[in-house]
Amino acid sequence: MDKIMTETATPIETDVVIIGAGPIGLFAVFELGLLDLKCHLVDILDRPGGQCTELYPEKPIYDIPGLPIVTGQDLTNRLLEQAKPFNPQFHFNEMATKLEKLEDGRWKLSTDQGTQITAHVVVIAAGAGSFQPKRPPVPGIELHENAGDGIGVHYAVRKMETFRGKNILIAGGGDSALDWVINLAPLAKSMTLVHHRDGFRAAAHSVNQMRELEAQGKVKFHVASVKAVHGEPGKLSGVTLAGHDKTEWHHEVDTFLPFFGLTIKLGPIAEFGLNLTENLIAVDTARFESQTPGIFAIGDINTYTGKLKLILSGFHEAALMAQAAFHIARPNEKLRFQYTTSSSNLQKKLGVS
Repeated sequence: MDKIMTETATPIETDVVIIGAGPIGLFAVFELGLLDLKCHLVDILDRPGGQCTELYPEKPIYDIPGLPIVTGQDLTNRLLEQAKPFNPQFHFNEMATKLEKLEDGRWKLSTDQGTQITAHVVVIAAGAGSFQPKRPPVPGIELHENAGDGIGVHYAVRKMETFRGKNILIAGGGDSALDWVINLAPLAKSMTLVHHRDGFRAAAHSVNQMRELEAQGKVKFHVASVKAVHGEPGKLSGVTLAGHDKTEWHHEVDTFLPFFGLTIKLGPIAEFGLNLTENLIAVDTARFESQTPGIFAIGDINTYTGKLKLILSGFHEAALMAQAAFHIARPNEKLRFQYTTSSSNLQKKLGVS
């Protein structure tokens, strides 16, 4: 999917830029914050949590130290609370597309939305890569993607107001599809949901809300699939729907929002000039730094002898990375190792002293 890129006039300056706002990226904010290093995080998703919130928000996780049972969403919430004292800045719905070394030794990261961030250290915590929406197998659909002004085919809702007064068609049966049916229905001129069966993979309360809106006539639901899109490029006028009995009919829409899940791709990170091994970044186990000085990789995106793809392993990697990052970002300062249990200085930063 192509996105319009408009560069920011002045790059944002920070100590560390983190690519990926999943659990490992969020814990990295905490570890870096203890050392007074400020962070900006870039993530292609519209919320923090990475795989935990996108793939299994309600699925229990059993191997987080000290938390016998925790869901993906609850773990994310706890990590956000832990990082809150350090005021991390998030750039959601943005893909890191370009990384270049500046003359002063810092890095400049650019995103597909034109954001530019300069930092002493880059931390790649992108899990298995970036999440990208699955494109429906509909001929010519790419001609209508991201046309602007809420018209055409969109795979994410960046600003709800964009879709006010539109005839909206949403396809899908998961949490994202039903959440946006519920949230956009009050703004839409008309709202239609289609799914290939009369059953959903979404939370029960979301299904109940959708059914209530349907009963009130505010949402139309069809057991159907989209077979074709119509209209000039950039100006969607309607779609062809096909029911379970193969009956087809024309449905007028301004906006088509397909939520068919996500695929994981390494994306532009593969073009950053890093030494990759089967789409993973090789690191040393003392610093978790790549072969390119100043660029670190933590979590599922890295590889080393004995690597275990566990969240708890990523937490360990984040802690060692932060210690090494300090020496790059603050080369003229001495690092004094402290424990949060006994350091009044650290406790003051955390607001618990």
